[in-house]
Amino acid sequence: MSVVLPAHPALLFDLDGTLIDLAPTPEAVVVPPGLRASLAALGARLAGAVAIVSGRPVAQVTGLLGDVVPTVAGEHGAALRWRPGEAEERPPLPPLPADWPARAEAAVAAWPGTLCERKAHGLVLHFRRCPAAGEALRRAAEALAGEAPEAFALVPAAMAWELRPRGVDKAGAVARIMARPPFAGRTPVYLGDDVTDEDGRRAARALGGLGLEVARDFGGPAGVRAWLAELVRA
Repeated sequence: MSVVLPAHPALLFDLDGTLIDLAPTPEAVVVPPGLRASLAALGARLAGAVAIVSGRPVAQVTGLLGDVVPTVAGEHGAALRWRPGEAEERPPLPPLPADWPARAEAAVAAWPGTLCERKAHGLVLHFRRCPAAGEALRRAAEALAGEAPEAFALVPAAMAWELRPRGVDKAGAVARIMARPPFAGRTPVYLGDDVTDEDGRRAARALGGLGLEVARDFGGPAGVRAWLAELVRA
């Protein structure tokens, strides 16, 4: 599918599974050649109206992409950095219960190949390298979420289960980004591949923009990167 940008667009991208290919672990991903250059060129063309909206912490996004995209929403919007070197904006969120990380680590220890990813206000139980563990880890994460249902939600992700604070999602991140220059007044175009990206797509559509799904609209991350390179050439 050939996606045509609206007039005066702003581009907002998920990272894993959208701009870069998924890998067995978050640390194993590879940034393809040319991606940073494409993002930098589009940022220059759109007066900086390009953002990353990722489940990863901001520091991890920066470690992968450098500073070619100044505006980064990390942890599904729990952290937002507008420019390199600036402090992250963080809304007040409930602290993670002190015993949850150890209990999550115990759950993944029973399944070789799985892992627990710790975030500032949440946890992710990954089972991409051990699909058989998916149901057991779901039950473990569900048990934790059930102890603080008013504060935390269990969210399905790509071969993972994520515990995160309620009220934090990519829709809120998109709304905050689009309310501030250089994004304000532009038409949002959101690209994502995961269940959690539906919030971002929905928010972009609500603002009169496009909410695009990677597999359906581009055939995968390679298709997204080819489309970006085409935009740069155009």
